[in-house]
Amino acid sequence: MNNIKVALVDDHVLLRKGLANLISIQGFDIHLECDNGKQLVNKLNKDDLPHIVLMDINMPEMDGFEATLWLKKNYPSVKVLALSMYDDDNAIIRMLRNGAKGYILKESEPSELKAAIDAVVTKGFYYSETVTGKLVHSIQEMDEDDANDHRLLLSLNEKEITFLKLACTEMTYKEIAEQMFLSPRTIDGYRDQLFEKLNVKSRVGLVLFAIQKGIVRFN
Repeated sequence: MNNIKVALVDDHVLLRKGLANLISIQGFDIHLECDNGKQLVNKLNKDDLPHIVLMDINMPEMDGFEATLWLKKNYPSVKVLALSMYDDDNAIIRMLRNGAKGYILKESEPSELKAAIDAVVTKGFYYSETVTGKLVHSIQEMDEDDANDHRLLLSLNEKEITFLKLACTEMTYKEIAEQMFLSPRTIDGYRDQLFEKLNVKSRVGLVLFAIQKGIVRFN
């Protein structure tokens, strides 16, 4: 796609201006610059929307979580690439659930940023290797063998699937235990079993697996 229109949403003006310059050099069009999600909402023109929004998370008035969810509900064709300092599981899961198509750290190289923008626009998703490299690799390996995929999915019992779906929400493990009327220890057991079965090592790995296999849908 030529002339990819990019909107930048970040309350750090110097960082945003530097990012705008970098993105322009890489051949993308800077469509909008906003200090926060509320400003983005006010500036968007339904007849001239950006293709992709680079979204910071921690911002005043309307943060990246809220703004991404708002875009998902109002302009689902606009893709969000989260650009953040946070690399913890909860932030990543929440942004994915709210509609982000990718997640990249601010410390990433310019070449990775360009690759991420291209991937989100052309393929529909991008996950930073810095955040989820080993997890994505393990999922891609599973995708190479449909028969193994089928057997793997069949090996999950009803309780494990229920836990997997709840793990894709913002619930804590304690809250998941209460929702399923089970003890926290039992929930820990389900988590550990799924880590082993799915060959992942974190909650983000569970979320990515669930997305790849269509167990949950965030869009």
